[in-house]
Amino acid sequence: MKRMQGCALAFGAVLALAAIGTGLALLANGHDIAAPAKHKPSPTPRATKSQLLSPFTGEPIKALHRVLIVKIDNLVTARPATGLADADIVYMLPVEGGLSRIFAVFSTKFPPVIGPVRSARADDIQLLRQFGRPAFAYSGAQPRLLPVVEHSHIVDLYAGIVGGYYRDPYRLEPHNLYARTKTLLAEAPHASLARNIGFRFGPAPAGGIPTKSFATSYPAASFRFTWSARRNRWLIWMDGAKATYSTGRGQLGAATVVIQYVKVGTSRFIEWPGIRPPYAKSVGSGTAVVLRNGHSYRVHWSRPSQYQGTTFTLPDGKPMPFQPGNVWVVFAIGPGSTSN
Repeated sequence: MKRMQGCALAFGAVLALAAIGTGLALLANGHDIAAPAKHKPSPTPRATKSQLLSPFTGEPIKALHRVLIVKIDNLVTARPATGLADADIVYMLPVEGGLSRIFAVFSTKFPPVIGPVRSARADDIQLLRQFGRPAFAYSGAQPRLLPVVEHSHIVDLYAGIVGGYYRDPYRLEPHNLYARTKTLLAEAPHASLARNIGFRFGPAPAGGIPTKSFATSYPAASFRFTWSARRNRWLIWMDGAKATYSTGRGQLGAATVVIQYVKVGTSRFIEWPGIRPPYAKSVGSGTAVVLRNGHSYRVHWSRPSQYQGTTFTLPDGKPMPFQPGNVWVVFAIGPGSTSN
């Protein structure tokens, strides 16, 4: 019955998106559900009349594809993650214990397998909404939070109700749940297509500071990005170790890295063992550091509502262009935070 209701909701929501782009909204504090609001997606960027560019990476694509978002484990025991190298956008979010978890966005490429898949948190909902009605794959959620996630504006790919998930017997639970992408996409035929979420791509602006390495951290997790001119990428380190491909060979990298300083409050949903996890507020405004082409730029970010994407602007008010390619965004703990 639950599955039938989910399908009905998916079909109805797609029709609504095509007409006026309405949906449920979780307010910035993560505590309330707002009434549906009208929203028109921004036009997708194009290089020329004949060349379509991905709104997520700024790279040429033949067509827009559905958006699949997967919540991925990031404990040391869960690494290396599978499929992460194919993500268009990777968000790093704080979770309880001062640790981090991965919110990976796929649309240009879909790896055969993604994982380890882990549970959702309340701040995921606010971040999800900018993508329209994406397919969201996760292993579950706190009992009171689960129905909130399920009734948010997503194609619900909760592991408890759809197929495609399996356990790797060579890894320990709960760090061994993986998803077959082909099956997930078959469960989400009406998920939203990739759309403009505020990113801009283009040549590097003047004024960048030459930067070889940049680091940031949570209380129990750390990230470092080092510039590789040979690879034209920022190589990624997590907790002092190289972030590698699932094969163990090669180091993950990003064309653009955004260290976005956000207010981090506390969720009202208690996680085991009685801890209220952080709630990273992606709606609002603040400062950020953008890393591209071996340089760093101090910028301003703004996201007026969860129905809109995030814009990044230079001190002169002009858009901050990203280097075409994959983007990693770390939600760093900024001024005004109440949770560490």
